[in-house]
Amino acid sequence: MRTVEYVIPLGENARKRHYHKSRAGKVAAFVVQLEVFDKGEWQVVIRYDSAHGFAHIDHYSRSGRKTKKPIDLELTEALTVAEEDIKDNWKAYQKAFWKDR
Repeated sequence: MRTVEYVIPLGENARKRHYHKSRAGKVAAFVVQLEVFDKGEWQVVIRYDSAHGFAHIDHYSRSGRKTKKPIDLELTEALTVAEEDIKDNWKAYQKAFWKDR
C-alpha cells in the first residue's frame, strides 16, 4: 500500500493537509482538510475523509459545532472533489469560519 502525506500553505493563517493510502491505483483511505490558525493552534474548518467506511465531509464552526454530510462517490472520486473544492473555495471557508463566533 502506498501512502502520500503533505501540508500546503494556502495563505495567511491557512493550510491544506492531505493524506491518502492507495492500492493498485485506487484510493483505500483519505483525509483532505482546510486548517486555519486560531487561538494559538491549527483548527480544522472543513474535512473530507473516508473514516467510518464511507466518503463524507465535515464542516466545523469556530464555536465548536460540526456537521457531517455523506458524499455518494467512490473514494478516488471523492478525493479529487475534496482537493478541487478546498483549492477553489478555501478563502470563502476561512471567511465563514472567522465570522462564526
